[in-house]
Amino acid sequence: MEDTLMSEKVILILADGMRPDAMMSCGHPFAQKMTELATYSLNAQTVFPSVTLPCHVSLFHSVDPSRHGTTTNTYTPQVRPIDGIVEVLKRNKKKCAFFITWDQLRDLCRPGKLDVCDFISCYNYQDVNEIITPRAIKYINEQQPDFLFLYLADTDNTGHALGWMGPEYMKDAHDAIGCVEEVYNSIPKDYTIIFVADHGGHDRTHGTDSPEDMTIPFFLIGPRFEGGKVLPEASLKDVAPTVAKLLECDPAEEWEGTARV
Repeated sequence: MEDTLMSEKVILILADGMRPDAMMSCGHPFAQKMTELATYSLNAQTVFPSVTLPCHVSLFHSVDPSRHGTTTNTYTPQVRPIDGIVEVLKRNKKKCAFFITWDQLRDLCRPGKLDVCDFISCYNYQDVNEIITPRAIKYINEQQPDFLFLYLADTDNTGHALGWMGPEYMKDAHDAIGCVEEVYNSIPKDYTIIFVADHGGHDRTHGTDSPEDMTIPFFLIGPRFEGGKVLPEASLKDVAPTVAKLLECDPAEEWEGTARV
């Protein structure tokens, strides 16, 4: 694997429903290693309502749900459309790919903008994170996309089924961090890895403004980022402008987040 730094590329990994306290107490040694490698926050904030699709649309478009209009897990076309990460990158001729396990995430960009969209249903396969992650790694190493989004569903599904912070949920948190480690160890070092969650959770639900639902991990690992540095604040809305700046693209003027570079 070459260590020579070329133009920067970005892998965005999102573990659905991953609480930061679960990440750091799940028992996977790479969780602690990530705090040494990354500029990061364990107290970043998501948007309200803390629901999966609204949070993802906010992540990709850097505005609150009240602006983009999707407030449930049913996508609502924007009344005043905003370009998201993919539209901004494609305008700059960047190669973009999604590796996802929840079909609703296809609505995060406009039709025809992705070079590749690999989908496996998280409802039809057990341990789907362990299926989709190697496929993403293979594609990264063969095709060198400029931007790849890898979505890990298992923590959220288990949280709803059996409860956040229970033993089964903690196992899936452990396994999700294992997927992040697998990506980190398998891809060229000119890539930046951004690791976040969309929301947290409590009991068997989420969607409230409680700290358990609103607080998320936010990690930036790559050549532009100092290891072991704690961000004083961070928001889910910061992801899109950070990606754009890393790839030397102008952000959409409507974006509200801050580039953490």
